[in-house]
Amino acid sequence: MGAPRKSSVIDDEPVTARTAADLEAVFDVPVKVSAILGQARMQVSDLVKLSTGTVLELDRKVGEAIDIYVNNRLVARGEVVLVEDRLGVTMTEIIKGER
Repeated sequence: MGAPRKSSVIDDEPVTARTAADLEAVFDVPVKVSAILGQARMQVSDLVKLSTGTVLELDRKVGEAIDIYVNNRLVARGEVVLVEDRLGVTMTEIIKGER
């Protein structure tokens, strides 16, 4: 018979609540966060004609939820908000993905 299997979970131990301090080791890991307002398809010839002030029609309507990606993975949906003179995003729905 082979070596006994090691288990990372011991059945007799109680499950403890995790806090932000438990994640301290990953606080300095950089992640890419993207808030996608919408998408548009166009030919390169039209793309090079764009200039400051050009209005670009996207595939979403005003008020429709935006997608929030972390490292190219959809994690939430949200709304655009104005905070003082800057745009921000409020998360309204967390997307539970497969692991």
